[in-house]
Formats: sequence, C-alpha cells, structure tokens
Amino acid sequence: MKKTLFIALAAAASFAVHAQNVDFGLKGGLNLASWTTNSNGAGYQNRLAYHVGGLAQINLTPQIAVQPEVVYSSQGTKYTLGSNEHSLALNYINIPVMVQAKIGSGVYAEAGPQIGFLTSVSDKINSTETNYFTTQDFKNTDVALGFGLGFQGSSGIGVDARYNLGLTNINNAGSNDIKNNVLQIGLFLKLNGTRSRR
Repeated sequence: MKKTLFIALAAAASFAVHAQNVDFGLKGGLNLASWTTNSNGAGYQNRLAYHVGGLAQINLTPQIAVQPEVVYSSQGTKYTLGSNEHSLALNYINIPVMVQAKIGSGVYAEAGPQIGFLTSVSDKINSTETNYFTTQDFKNTDVALGFGLGFQGSSGIGVDARYNLGLTNINNAGSNDIKNNVLQIGLFLKLNGTRSRR
C-alpha cells in the first residue's frame, strides 16, 4: 500500500510541475485529534492542535481537480495517568492527495489518501515534558484516508473541513492497535485563485 501511495504522490507532483492550469496556495487551521484503539479501558480524549502548509490545485476539468498538499500537522491525544492529564503530541509532515468535485457556487467535496511522516513526539503535563512517550514508541509513517467539504470565494480565500481516518497501526511499542483520527477545520488562500473559482 505504501509503495502505491508513493507512486501516486510522485505522479501527482510530476503532473503539477507540467500542468498548465495549476493554482498554488497556503492553508492552516485547527486540529481536533485523538486515537482509536482495541485496548480495553483506554481513555483517550481529543487534543486541540493545529496544521499549516501549502497546496497545489491541479484543475483537470471545470468540475474536477486533484490537490496534493504538504502539511505540518500536530496530532496525538490526551490521556490520564494516575491523577495527571497528559497532552501527547505526535507531529507529522503529511502529504495528502485529494480528488475534488466542484458542486457549484464555490462548494466542493473531496476525498483521497494521505501519507504522514512522524517528525517528533512530546508528552507533557501542563508545560512540563515527561518523556513518557518518545518517537521510538511510534512507527515512522502513517497512512490515512481524508474526506471533507470546502468553499472557495472569488478572491481565492476559502474554508474547509476534513476528517482524516487513520488506516494503519502507529503503535511500535506493544500489541495494541492504535490509529490516528483527526478533524481539521481551516482557512486557505489560493495565490492565483481568482481564475479557478469553484
């Protein structure tokens, strides 16, 4: 699966370089991240964080576009150990490739695969680092499926909401199956978006 994703990402990047109708842009916003797990009694809670990155929208037809992105995304979860609440940050460089269908009046729906590369891990109680979890506890890559909705205005400014459903087990330190799940809500700016209004 990972090999197929790499091939798809490379093909999309190559096509973006050579395509004539490409809009480049910036995006950022909030993450509401947590885990799903097969562990009985696990009490993982939502962690509020952020994402920021860039995008290239490749307009294939007036109704269909492909949008590869490179996004720094702070994910993870919150959990309680003893009487202390931990904020566990898993930070990734994510590369989603979204297929977008333009519904009309600036609205679009999207879905596509995403591969993420773990860059760092931080486990804190309040502002104090505990090192209870480190990068050695998690796998280096994460595969997800994203789907969502968005709106782009004629100025190139827009809003989007996307849910990234984790498909692979990120646990590298035990037998429990752990998957990332992230709801993202954000803003984006197409730098030349006035010519490709949805």
